Amino acid sequence: MRKFLSSTAKLLSSCYPLQFSLDIQTSWSYSFAKMKMFSLSHKTAFVVDHCPYMAESCRQQVEFDMLTKNRSQGVIPLAPVSKSLWTCAVECSMEYCRILYDIYPTNKLVNYIVSDSEFHILNSWNQEDQNTQELMSALAAVGPPNPHEDPECCSILHGLVAAVESLCKITEYQHQARTELMDRADRVSNRGRIVCLTNAKSDTHVRMLEDCVLETIQEQNKLAAGSDRLMQIQQCELVLIHTYPLGEDTLVSDRPKKEISPVLSSEVHSVRAGRHLAAKLNILVQQHFDLASTTITNIPMKEEQHANTSANYDVELLHHREAHMEFIKSGDLHPAGSTSRDSGLKETVTLKWCTPRTNSVELHYCTGAYRISPVDVNSRPSSCLTNFLLNGRSVLLEQPRKSGSKDPPSISEGCGGRVTDYRITDFGELMRENRLTPFPESGSSGKSPSERAKDQLERHTRYWPMIISQTTIFNMQAVVPLANLIVKETLTEDDVLTCQKTVYNLVDMERKNDPLPVSTVGTRGKGPKRDEQYRTMWNELETLVRTHVGGGERHARVLECVTACRSRPPEEEERKKRGRKREDKEEKSERNGKDMEAEKNWQETERLKGALEREKEELVESEVIKDSPDSPEPLNKKPRLALEETQLPEKAKGPVSLLTLWTNRVNTANSRKHQEFAGRISSVNNKAELYQHLKDDNGMETHENGKANR
Repeated sequence: MRKFLSSTAKLLSSCYPLQFSLDIQTSWSYSFAKMKMFSLSHKTAFVVDHCPYMAESCRQQVEFDMLTKNRSQGVIPLAPVSKSLWTCAVECSMEYCRILYDIYPTNKLVNYIVSDSEFHILNSWNQEDQNTQELMSALAAVGPPNPHEDPECCSILHGLVAAVESLCKITEYQHQARTELMDRADRVSNRGRIVCLTNAKSDTHVRMLEDCVLETIQEQNKLAAGSDRLMQIQQCELVLIHTYPLGEDTLVSDRPKKEISPVLSSEVHSVRAGRHLAAKLNILVQQHFDLASTTITNIPMKEEQHANTSANYDVELLHHREAHMEFIKSGDLHPAGSTSRDSGLKETVTLKWCTPRTNSVELHYCTGAYRISPVDVNSRPSSCLTNFLLNGRSVLLEQPRKSGSKDPPSISEGCGGRVTDYRITDFGELMRENRLTPFPESGSSGKSPSERAKDQLERHTRYWPMIISQTTIFNMQAVVPLANLIVKETLTEDDVLTCQKTVYNLVDMERKNDPLPVSTVGTRGKGPKRDEQYRTMWNELETLVRTHVGGGERHARVLECVTACRSRPPEEEERKKRGRKREDKEEKSERNGKDMEAEKNWQETERLKGALEREKEELVESEVIKDSPDSPEPLNKKPRLALEETQLPEKAKGPVSLLTLWTNRVNTANSRKHQEFAGRISSVNNKAELYQHLKDDNGMETHENGKANR
């Protein structure tokens, strides 16, 4: 029966206003509960200090003259104004009550008390007195504090005593519960909270206020025990808020909730006036009534200055915490997480505005209905959103997509979404290599199987990049033998030879200038140069081997091989040095001006033309030479045609004529009948060095030879 009524209430709450579902659940609780438990939030007594020192300025200036653009010349602007401590306390307490009444129109009651030379109760526990209009009218009648009043006659104690007496009074809901449980009226609980806004003198003053509240509770409980119109206080929570002007040092220390007695608990907050006090009351109302926050982003609004343009705004809403349960279950929101700008105590969910194309009748099914209240009710975005909803319009909200983050995407995102960048396949292989299997207990003094498994897992994950784009060696098949062996606890001689062979293969790859599997995601252009790629690869390989060098002497030998082979060979360094010299010459020629560069290019072109003409003449002369039957067999079997093709690559362009084919065949046959020129045999790239005998043993020219050369 209980489950049936609970599910029925949830179903009706999704189809009808929340008030109807609350009435169903409340009536059910009254009818079926054997003991009615009222929480601390059922009755809240607000006590605001009205003594002369509350008339002091909070020192937070507010610009009074806002018409700065349309002011005529010669008009002196009005000076900024500042609110008093009393005004700040009233505004913040009214915001507390407004949020409470918006979200809990029933069953959550506030009794507002003002304290000076006596106490002033502004409303009662009756439901018809629970609205901000009633409280604002009563506060207007009270007026601001009189700074000329004798401070000795004023005290916050009058209000605290009145608050305790008020908590002993029976509310309508408690009276209804006692009527239904007439046989056992003591089963109805009576708990409440006192929120006191004052300007305390010191920590000793605060302890005196707490002692006064405790004594008053004990006295009132004695009176309530023999009265039918009063109820004993079973639990009371005192929240003392000490507010002081900006720029002054606080005389009261913050203190978390402390249990003074089984009946009374107390907490102290020392807060600066103005916006700081407003932020603190906003946090407290969420704690006291189990509220959470949702921020609606990208709300389109027409600008007043430019009617044809629109801007996006954000509105923060408060509601019951249960509205976030689905987010918590799905993992999108953690109960202990927060993105609050004021404190880390409230949960925040960001939802994006989505303009619906359907009416309210065609909306999707919902799992619950919750009342909402804007945090900044007077702001233009909040007002526009409220009017939009009150006019019967519908709003769809969606979770914004996570974009702009540098973190890798989720593993679950694959086809249809962003491409995954995790090493998923390698991670599966890592799990297979580190699987746990049942093992019988052994009485040996060595490590247990679980300890050995932990050690192995630690070695395998000592250096293990999770993202493909953050590694080079783990994307290369050539490094796989070394990567699989280096993580072993001990290496054999064969393992060391295999690792060394892997390193030598990498050296050969660098010598051949083979490409590496380097990711270019997120980079512009063609990515890093080949030399930079190999430098990164060697650094990562050394990092991998160095993390396991403590495994023994054989691991150290592998590291020595890596460090020795990663250094560039001498001929490579010489080539790089010549390249740097050539670059320096080019930079110097650029500084000499564009005319010298043009002249140099023209001379180079003329030199190449002359070389091509000489090569053509040599080819013509070779065609005139007749074959000699006494010509010996050539020592070099290299075809003459291949040499000509190497020297004159322009002949290979376009279609080959019949004359060219016949000439090449004749030249090939003639080249086999005579001895090849000795200089061409020992040449490098068809270039032979002349006067080699003029160099000394060290490869340097002598002084006389140098003169002869010149």
